[in-house]
Amino acid sequence: ENKTSLIPRTAGTSLAGQCVGKGIVVDVSKYFDKIISINKDEKFAVVQPGVVRDILNLNLKEYGLFFSPNTSTSNRCMIGGMVGNNSSGSTSISYGVTRDKVLELDVILSDGTKTILKPSLKESDLGHSNNNSLLGVVYEVLNKHLTNPKVLDEIELNYPKDDIHRRNDGYAIDVFAKSNSFLKPNIPLNLSKLIAGSEGTLAFITKIKISLDKLPPSKERLIVTHYNSIENCLKSVKHLMKHKLYSCEMLDKTILDLTKFNEKQKVNRNLIEGDPEAILLCELRSNSDEDLNEQIINFKRDIDQLNLSYYTLDLEGNDISKIIDLRKAGLGLLGNMVGDEKAVACIEDTAVSLDVLSDYIDDFSNLMKKYNQKPVYYAHAGAGELHLRPILNLKSKKGIEDFRAITLDVAKLVKKYNGSFSGEHGNGIVRSEFLKLMVGDTCYEVLKDIKKAFDPHNIFNPGKIIDSLPLDENLRYLNSNTELFTKTIQDFSSSNGYLGEAEKCNGSGDCRKLSEFGGVMCPSFRATRDEVHTTRARANALREFIVSKEDSTLNENEVKRVLDLCLSCKGCKTECPSSVDVAALKSEFDQYYNDNNPIKFRTKAFAYNNLLNKILIPISGIYNILVENNFSANLIKGFIGVAKERTLPKLNSKSLYSSLLSKRGININPIKTVYLFIDEFSNYLDFKEGIDTFNLLTRLNYEVKILNHLESGRSLISKGFLRKAKDIADKNIEIFSEIISSDIPLIGIEPSAILTFRDEYLRLANNKKKAKELSSNVFLIEEFLFSEMNNGNINKSNFTSENKEVVIHTHCYQKALSNSSKTEYILNFPENYSAKLLDSGCCGMAGSFGYEKEHYDISVKIAKQSLGGKVETSKCISANGTSCRHQIKDVFQKKSMHPASILFEALKK
Repeated sequence: ENKTSLIPRTAGTSLAGQCVGKGIVVDVSKYFDKIISINKDEKFAVVQPGVVRDILNLNLKEYGLFFSPNTSTSNRCMIGGMVGNNSSGSTSISYGVTRDKVLELDVILSDGTKTILKPSLKESDLGHSNNNSLLGVVYEVLNKHLTNPKVLDEIELNYPKDDIHRRNDGYAIDVFAKSNSFLKPNIPLNLSKLIAGSEGTLAFITKIKISLDKLPPSKERLIVTHYNSIENCLKSVKHLMKHKLYSCEMLDKTILDLTKFNEKQKVNRNLIEGDPEAILLCELRSNSDEDLNEQIINFKRDIDQLNLSYYTLDLEGNDISKIIDLRKAGLGLLGNMVGDEKAVACIEDTAVSLDVLSDYIDDFSNLMKKYNQKPVYYAHAGAGELHLRPILNLKSKKGIEDFRAITLDVAKLVKKYNGSFSGEHGNGIVRSEFLKLMVGDTCYEVLKDIKKAFDPHNIFNPGKIIDSLPLDENLRYLNSNTELFTKTIQDFSSSNGYLGEAEKCNGSGDCRKLSEFGGVMCPSFRATRDEVHTTRARANALREFIVSKEDSTLNENEVKRVLDLCLSCKGCKTECPSSVDVAALKSEFDQYYNDNNPIKFRTKAFAYNNLLNKILIPISGIYNILVENNFSANLIKGFIGVAKERTLPKLNSKSLYSSLLSKRGININPIKTVYLFIDEFSNYLDFKEGIDTFNLLTRLNYEVKILNHLESGRSLISKGFLRKAKDIADKNIEIFSEIISSDIPLIGIEPSAILTFRDEYLRLANNKKKAKELSSNVFLIEEFLFSEMNNGNINKSNFTSENKEVVIHTHCYQKALSNSSKTEYILNFPENYSAKLLDSGCCGMAGSFGYEKEHYDISVKIAKQSLGGKVETSKCISANGTSCRHQIKDVFQKKSMHPASILFEALKK
């Protein structure tokens, strides 16, 4: 009625600005996410557009089927977006693209009509008999153009070659032209094929019927060929594609080098030999070991005969997953480029025939030399599609000029080779401007008529494909005025400043990965399914706020709301390929907010809980009576703003520090001397865990020393009191830096506290050199015990031979900044102990977060999503975080123990 534009949106299927624009952005990912039916016999599924591709395949596995198009974003991209963008992915050389799989679409047309687009031989099935209907108008327009010999000749002349299966230039009129759907009445017409790749500009999809394939052969090998030049790599492709490859992917040195700055991918890249300029990942499969081995022999023989690569890696099993994960992270890793120069998506979607691939790259390389560019190569090489990205500074006039000039010149080059300018990432804002150049004037007019027929009032996703804006008209930094956060308390110099840290996010959407696929990031998004609670939304909100613009709509209260459900789990620092540290960004913003707004009593109480506990210790008996009595406890909780469902922790009658002063003794000939860091939580609340740790180490013949040091500052950091935290960090570094070494390490039992030495202290400290040196000798108790067990200093004979089963949930900080497998190792160390590491994410407590009344419900939801069904039936639960143990107690009514306590109990009596 109001002719308001609608922008359909899923996630993880486009890079060209398809979902950017004025109007109502309709996110279908939260409510339109149902798998409606699966037909095993006829091999099809009916889904809503918000179904995640990998979620669908998890459900299809039991039927021996899968939906084959496989984007690198498959654990968060959705079927609706894949249809809208005609997604391809690494498997397209074997299985085809999304358009090939679309059977039927339920859609809403721009006039509100609901209809089903499916194969039809009869005009009446499409409503053609009633030319007053919108669909009737569409049919007449298509019939008029696609029976016109001149138009058909122009399509043949201008659209990409037939052997380029990755092509998405405008609307797919070439599909109908080549199938003669309009010239021969006996050939079914299926308009759903036209909607595929239309980027939400023609209709709004509500239901999708897709064909499925049998699961690929079960036996798999990945051959990784290493090259000293891009040219040699690409020359190999045509020859290697003569083999039956299931995928053939390329990564270049730029991306491989960026893996060094991502904790997860740094481990995966260890499989790579030397320092290649490029690698090819060639996947071979079979149901028979004999056949697969024969394929491998023939394949390697051809590699040797080509003599273009310097090394061949033959992978199987888990090593394949590591390298595939490396490839999938490639797009996000490009966000790791520090500074204003970035790998820009503008020409990254070109596809040409394999026959001309090598020549095309030669011309492309010469073109890039003209612009002094060394672009990034990230490619579906086997499909002739190369994700080529120039390095540009779009904050500069020169960068913007090159942005346009390079895009135009590459469009002309692709046209010369009759290739596709939009292989799988679509037209969007970036490439639509060049569509007329790519398809010619006549075909472009046909596309305009199709858009007008479907959408006469330009309601659906205006400005994409047809009548687009110039690619350089709506850039983020046009009209930017001033920058905030040029001076920060934390050091963001490694990211070129605070803004640079936020800008590392390139929108790849890894933070939208659901809990079914493991990991931690991002717990609040997983619970709410709202984009506003993703890591990238937080980075984008901060970026928008920092660079004030004439049309900026974000104020500090709105940014505070966007950051509100960030649990500071640190998952993004490791799991985000760009390693965006939103926890650090949030704490800096919170300090800014605290400086400019009244601070709530509750915020101060949680931030200074260590001081509060110290004051209350002398009356701990009275305090404990009050928190155990329902009436008085509810009064306290109501006054502070704590959820009434929460139990308040009890205080010990004296501090851990004072207790250990009286217990200090020197072992005869100790194996090693260690210092125990007495964190603020163990000191007053988790007294038993601290005593158990001390006793465990002493019984294992270690000399345990303590110092009268300061708290870690963890609570202050989490509430945005960074100046105070900085003062604490500097003092603790001074206290410990002179006595801690590789021979005398500092050991901690609370992950969020001790790992602060290895994370936040490096940003906060005045003396960066001392902070860095100290951090290398600071360990979680689990890390220390793991090392000592492997060095033979701790023996199995120290422990009981009794049987015990343990399930392990580790703190988010350990997952992000350490290694959870070390906890699993030490708890399996006693001879008959069986310890299993749970694939659990964040528990949802996150320090004070889960106590706060407005966060209680989501905290519990996160806990049940992460730990539900995993701890209820367990007799012995290991949880090394104080927050985690309190959450497990409150939500699941189960007791959990610190790993040190479990091992102390396991010592031989």
